[in-house]
Amino acid sequence: MATHSEEQSRLRKANINARPLSKIARILSVFLTGASFNRFEAERIGDHCLHSTISDLTNRHGLNFKRQNERVPNHWGKPCTVVRYSLPESERQKALAVMKWLTRKSDINDGEEGNE
Repeated sequence: MATHSEEQSRLRKANINARPLSKIARILSVFLTGASFNRFEAERIGDHCLHSTISDLTNRHGLNFKRQNERVPNHWGKPCTVVRYSLPESERQKALAVMKWLTRKSDINDGEEGNE
């Protein structure tokens, strides 16, 4: 049985080798939880240009998102219209396949030098 310090060492080594998800994969993973968000909410999870990320997921990866206009206060408290995006259940399997491809792509690039 491993000691506490040996176990912590193994966990640190595993975390060093784990690559963080790309922004697009990170956002898609949040949509896969069933979450929906608008541009202001997406800033809190590191996406400052949500409409571009949605465009990429739609045009490059073939995913269709539900879009719903809503009025929310902007950064200065004034009302503005934004779009709330969500991933319909009918797109879930396709989104899982895209997620698998996005995370596989980063694994392939790990073994290749000079591709970034």
